[in-house]
This record gives sequence, structure tokens and C-alpha cells, in this order.
Amino acid sequence: MIDWDCPVCIVAYVALGVTAFILLYKYYLHLTSGTIRSSRNIQGKTIIITGANAGIGKETARDLAKRGARIIMACRNMETAKQAQAEIIAETGNPNIIVKHVDLSSLSSVRKFAQDINATEAVIDVLIHNAGVSQAFDNRVTADGLDLTLATNCYGPFLLTHLLINLVKKSDQGRIIIVSSKLYQFTSVRKDLSNINPINYFSLFPVELYNLSKFIEIMFTQEMARRLENTRITVNCLHPGVIDTGIWRNIPFPANWLFKPIQMMLRTPEQGIRTTVFLTVSPEVENISGKYFRWCQLAKLNQRVQNKDIQQRLWEAAKTLVKLTDDDPKI
Repeated sequence: MIDWDCPVCIVAYVALGVTAFILLYKYYLHLTSGTIRSSRNIQGKTIIITGANAGIGKETARDLAKRGARIIMACRNMETAKQAQAEIIAETGNPNIIVKHVDLSSLSSVRKFAQDINATEAVIDVLIHNAGVSQAFDNRVTADGLDLTLATNCYGPFLLTHLLINLVKKSDQGRIIIVSSKLYQFTSVRKDLSNINPINYFSLFPVELYNLSKFIEIMFTQEMARRLENTRITVNCLHPGVIDTGIWRNIPFPANWLFKPIQMMLRTPEQGIRTTVFLTVSPEVENISGKYFRWCQLAKLNQRVQNKDIQQRLWEAAKTLVKLTDDDPKI
């Protein structure tokens, strides 16, 4: 029986109840984050992971390194990337962890990185577009005249995929994996995507451009899969869950303090990588392309993001936006 006349007892019971709820919820997240059934060793496979210096990118690199893969960590922050590299090598015993610089928000940086990869690598087996930002409260514009969030999440990876596609085609079973988000459902921009690079965009919802970037990523996935259907390459995207990563660091004070209790209820990076790893190593998806996954399973997309006509027009507009030339590889 609870002694309602004892304030200390009431506080203790409340604390116990909250703790029990959090632990049960954490266990629920663990159970519902998907299961990677394959223990496949992928030694000899070369995998590029963007944004592999922290968060789910780093955990993805760690997991795949344990499976024997040769990892190219494509990162903007070289200091944290080298720290992550040393940590992963020490933990996994896999020395084949390479760090290379790329800033996906810069078209020139993407081209420089791709030129390096094309000159030094014979084949790319898996290209994982993991890096992402959400400049929700600071809509900056890049030197190329692109919105920073869209440049980093969509157009830099779009250009990079084109520039590296010939190396991926050399793989026995190349895979391109795009880490997207179910937040694509909440974009409220014009349905025809007539403006794919909104500058100084104002919205009452700070994450609107992030949501738009995820919408565009999924459209790119489907269009790319169609264009590569006669090759040995598959292209798929995924929702990793709402993860407690560094992407939340852009929330300004004092909202960041208010958000801290919510962060306790988010999935961990280790849980967030399961679908990415599943799509990288699982034999059962080697013939599946153009799909969207969640918790290591196929998931439904809403009709709005599956408009083939808009996907094709978006693709052509993006080629102009990233300044693809006739000399660049084609998808």
C-alpha cells in the first residue's frame, strides 16, 4: 500500500514507476528495431559510408568492419573521423578502414573525392549514403547556391553516385543504400516540386526542408532503380528510426534543454543501423531494388512520393542543379 501521507514515499514510488516505464520502453525499442538474420562475412568487399565519423554512420562502419569489409569512411570532419577510425580498428582488428575527406554540401569537394576514388579503387561494392544534416533554424546557402540541407542530403549524394557509378557497376552485386526517413510524409511543399532548391524558405515547421530532403531521396531511389534495372546494381532506401545522434545538435537554446528528456526515449545508433546493415549483407535482398525498408522489412510508401513523372522531372532538374556534364558518367 502507498502511504499517501509520506511525501518521500510518494516521490520514491513515482521515481520507481518512471524508471520502470523507461526501461520497458527501451526494451520495446530493442525488440522493434528489426533483426539481421545474416551473419555473412563480407571480407573483400569495399564499402563507402558517408558521414561515418559519428552516429549511425560510425556504428554502421563498426558493424561492417567486424564482418571483414574494407571500409572507406567519407567524412567532412577529419578529426572525429580519424578518432573513429582508430577506435574501430582497435575494436574489430580490421586494419582496412580508410578515411577520406568529402563535404557533400560542396560540389567541388564531391568531385575531388570522386576523382580520388576513381583513381585509387578498382571496384565499389556498396555505396551507403548515410550523411545528413538538418539546419532547421539556420537555412544557410552553399557556395554553389544550394540550400545546405538539400545539398548535403540530396544533391551532393546525387552527384557522387553519378561520378562513382562505373566502379559500382564493376561489382558482382553492387548495392546503393540511401538512409532516408519516414519524415518524408510530412513535407508540405508544392506537390509538383517545381522548386527543388528553395532558398531562404520560411515555414512554421523548422524541419520542413529536412522532410523535403527525405522526400527527394526516396524519389531519387525509385528513379535510379529504374535506370539501373538492367545492371547488377540494386538501389534501396530506408527509415532507420528516430535516433539519438548528433543531428539534434542544431536545436538552439533553450529548446535543446527541453528536448533532452525526449532524447532519452529515442532509439540508439546501434538500433538505428540494423536496416542499413540488413540491406548491405543480406542475400534475400540482392534482387530487390527501388524499395523502402523499415525495421529490416519492406515498408509501404505513400502515393505522393511514387509519382513517376515527377521523379523523372526531378532527376533531370537535379542534373542541371549539380552541373553534370556530357563527360560525366551516366546513370
